[in-house]
Amino acid sequence: MARYENIFEHEKNLDGTGLRVGIVMSRFNIDVCEGLLGACTATLQKHGVAASAMVLATVPGALEIPLVLQKMAKSGKFDALIALGAVIRGETYHFELVSNESGAGVTRVMLDSGMPIANAILTTETDEQALERMTEKGTDAALVAIEMATLSKRL
Repeated sequence: MARYENIFEHEKNLDGTGLRVGIVMSRFNIDVCEGLLGACTATLQKHGVAASAMVLATVPGALEIPLVLQKMAKSGKFDALIALGAVIRGETYHFELVSNESGAGVTRVMLDSGMPIANAILTTETDEQALERMTEKGTDAALVAIEMATLSKRL
């Protein structure tokens, strides 16, 4: 912790040793979701989260992710959660509905439970954009989960 006059700063901590992480992944757009998952779990392990400390639950689509996150948050078994999914624009209004409601649901679970949740539900215009972003977004989700879990423990 650095000290600036009377302000204490909690510095970023990306040591995931001992953390327990729950992951909820949509099976819709499975190729993208598995790419997100691969990058996410590799990064978690790289930063000290044991594979045995990760639990993966899969759901049909992005709209079902918040319910499973809520159950995981209430279980008391996790230090952080991660939402993985891909919503790719089609020709109907359904894209907006799924994007908005899944994002709002993830945020609501996080605020209601006080559990850090990294939201890596991609929302893209095309399959190509999703494939281009999946590795970076999966990696980012892992880092956010670790940082927020360690910060939450210190606060």
